[in-house]
Amino acid sequence: MIKPLLSIALFLWISFSHASDRPTIVLSSLNWAPYIGQDMPEKGYVYEIVKEAFARSGANVDVLFFPWARALHVARHGHVDGLFPEYYDKAREKEFVFSDPFPGGPVGFYKRRDRDIKFSVDPRTNLSKALRDLKEYRFGVVRGYINTKEFDEADYLKKEESISDNVNLKRLYKDRVQLIFIDKYVAQYIIATRYPWYSLELEFMSPALEVKKLYIVFSTKAEDYQKKLALFNAGLKQIKEDGLMEELMSKHGF
Repeated sequence: MIKPLLSIALFLWISFSHASDRPTIVLSSLNWAPYIGQDMPEKGYVYEIVKEAFARSGANVDVLFFPWARALHVARHGHVDGLFPEYYDKAREKEFVFSDPFPGGPVGFYKRRDRDIKFSVDPRTNLSKALRDLKEYRFGVVRGYINTKEFDEADYLKKEESISDNVNLKRLYKDRVQLIFIDKYVAQYIIATRYPWYSLELEFMSPALEVKKLYIVFSTKAEDYQKKLALFNAGLKQIKEDGLMEELMSKHGF
């Protein structure tokens, strides 16, 4: 259950947002630099893509930032219209509808440089064997994150949850886990801006498991969720076709 003060804050925010003539979509998200963040220039390229796509369809967007598990919770229960950025997972379709995709980044494992951990086979061609041959290690994951389907379903792996990628990098640096699942660009950003000395100790384990696409997921418990999905998809199509998406990505270094 959402705490009373949080419920009141959400109610006031949503009520105020819908007072304007233009429809306002309220979404939950997280601080996930370099994709999106409250302290990033223009709040990051993912934020700008979402804002501009809705603007093209004549709608406003308000984004509420939470830790990921809380962002997922408020969207799942329809307290906001949806959640972003999300990876595709068929299991989420029980509660959400997925927007058309926009670009994400490579995902995989980070490890300590002084640990001789390697893939036994190329994970892009035989992920099952690659994962099974790593079962002796402890993996750090973020609570509520979708990673890859096969990794998430690998219940033979030892996975330890934390609240954020930042915490997982700290735990990896201290050797409390031997591998963490993370977006490569997110890891590089956190290390460069917060813990530059980590770059001497930590590295991405090549190759990436996937290059992920990103989505907004709209809660099926939210009012008019299909209409809001259509607004976003129509605007997203426009900014893809007229080159604005490419401009925004380039502006933010992607």
